[in-house]
Amino acid sequence: MIIGVDTGGTFTDFIVKCFDSVQVFKVLSTPENPAKAVMEGLNKSGWKAVDRGRVVHGSTVATNAILERKGAKTAFITNKGFEDILDIGRQNRKDLYNLTFSETRHLVGEGCAFGIDCRVNKDGESIADINLEEAGAVLEVLKKEMIDSVAVCFLFSFLNPEHEVFMKKKIESAGIAVSASHEVLAEFREFERASTTVINAYVYLRMDGYIDEIAEYTGKDRLSVMQSNGGCISAIAATREPVRTVLSGPAGGVAGALEIGRVAGFDRLITFDMGGTSTDVSIINGSLSISTEAEIAGLPIGIPMIDIQTVGAGGGSIASMDSGGSLRVGPESAGADPGPVCYGKGKRLTVTDANLYLGRLVANRFLGGGMQLEAGRLDRFFEDLSNQAGLEPVELAEGILDIANTVMERAIRSISVEKGHDPGDFTLFSFGGAGGMHAVFLARLLNIPRILIPRNPGVLSAMGMIMTDALKDYSRTVMLPGAEVSFGLLTEMFTGMEKSAIEDLALEGFEGKAVVIEKFFDMRYAGQSFEILVPCGADFVSNFHGLHQDLYGRSFSGKEVEVVNLRLRARGVRERHEIERIAQGGEKPHFSAMTGEAKAVFSGRSLATNVYNRESLLFGNLIYGPAIITEYSSTIVLPPESRGKVDEFGNILIEIL
Repeated sequence: MIIGVDTGGTFTDFIVKCFDSVQVFKVLSTPENPAKAVMEGLNKSGWKAVDRGRVVHGSTVATNAILERKGAKTAFITNKGFEDILDIGRQNRKDLYNLTFSETRHLVGEGCAFGIDCRVNKDGESIADINLEEAGAVLEVLKKEMIDSVAVCFLFSFLNPEHEVFMKKKIESAGIAVSASHEVLAEFREFERASTTVINAYVYLRMDGYIDEIAEYTGKDRLSVMQSNGGCISAIAATREPVRTVLSGPAGGVAGALEIGRVAGFDRLITFDMGGTSTDVSIINGSLSISTEAEIAGLPIGIPMIDIQTVGAGGGSIASMDSGGSLRVGPESAGADPGPVCYGKGKRLTVTDANLYLGRLVANRFLGGGMQLEAGRLDRFFEDLSNQAGLEPVELAEGILDIANTVMERAIRSISVEKGHDPGDFTLFSFGGAGGMHAVFLARLLNIPRILIPRNPGVLSAMGMIMTDALKDYSRTVMLPGAEVSFGLLTEMFTGMEKSAIEDLALEGFEGKAVVIEKFFDMRYAGQSFEILVPCGADFVSNFHGLHQDLYGRSFSGKEVEVVNLRLRARGVRERHEIERIAQGGEKPHFSAMTGEAKAVFSGRSLATNVYNRESLLFGNLIYGPAIITEYSSTIVLPPESRGKVDEFGNILIEIL
């Protein structure tokens, strides 16, 4: 048995694969303790009845601890004179025209940053040994202030970590959790390294307790956690480096989209994951887009992560009037409790309520009929808000959806148009519980010609988790001039990382041919501030010039090139998850696939709209809009002038006519 678990703001999703059978279901999330919903779903899955299997979990614990500022009381230890590094940060101006802009405060509280007299120079030589008296004094303050977790980050520790190793042992001997930068991120750029290490320390205890709670049920050796880089790691590794899980759930969806898209014949995808609380978008141009310049809540994280843009627009996003009298949607969400108005408890209208009010959701088919939506509750709330907005209720409902679509359109433009990609060259891969209701409208806004919606789109992130390999990332700063260093010398420098990777994956059960090693260089022109990721190869310099040309429209073949970092990615390859084919049918769906007819509003007009059951559709079936396709995990809306075709794997390919 293999179980994928994805914790969302509204629902926690499960996919259970046991031999050839696949079961999907959702349970309402429990924000006060996400482990409760996980345990409820595992009980429902029948996990206790099997002797062998594994659980792969996409967790939001680290993310929420940072967003809500509910992590451990954390201290920061660095070289004397550098105590303010987290507050100074980088002098970037993210909001040029905001006269009241203030920088995000880091996670270390006032008076919790400490400097110790010691120094390693730029060549990795220790030129000032650690001051033992100062180290002891800092330790006493940590105890007195009841610090829960400590981040240690000394200058050039990525070249020589001896001072960090000493401080880590001393702090651990006092029973305090500690994260050392040479273990979390062994790279130059002291601010990003310090920030990443502090984040790891801040969420360490929360993640440790959470994983222990679930592992008591599953067994720690049978529990894996999804990482932000598109692969999974053992529960033990996730506890040690929780910073690698901050985009755990969204990364599972993008990884799943890559696998399913390839099988369906599409390797250029814009992924669109619209859930109950937020929407995540990413771009796949033959492979996952990996970034080492990510942020969460304004705080930089230097580890490799899938480049995902997140916006506060989901099915549960709340519609309201702002102080200027304009209609706003999100980022505040109704969440799982109280949820949208139509769930029976909520008292503030959401995107889901607008879809139901316009007839684009079928009240008795939500969650496959397992949850009845209360359409009758909506009238009073729409009348109240429409009076405030000066709109008719139907205009208000369509306005709510238009605003949500515009927010999501901007997010997609930021990862495509703003990075030199034409959205028209890609397929929109839509998933998430609410994605299918908005995908066609978004594609029209962006001139994307086709949309692919997989089977069980509402649990695709969980599906992606059971399809992923174990993945480990390693890095080392070398800062070498490209013209003066040989390819042979560079490959020798990977030896230590490669040995560590093989040993680490062996601990997770991967050996021999199951271990695949990929090597990369971070490269730049001399004088540049940022690098490009270049695959390791003998012609690495010319490859860098070519990639620079592709990304920025120009290259400088006569300019000096630098190799800044070595990166190694080690993959523990699992048995592939076979995507099942479905039975062949004709162009016209069988009459049993149509479950009824609804009245749905499109562009102010109420139109007769056929309702189909997705489980009854066959390979080759064509469905013309307006139509609604229902399934357990999602609803798909085909507006007028669109057509859906079912492929051999059960995916629905939608074309705009």
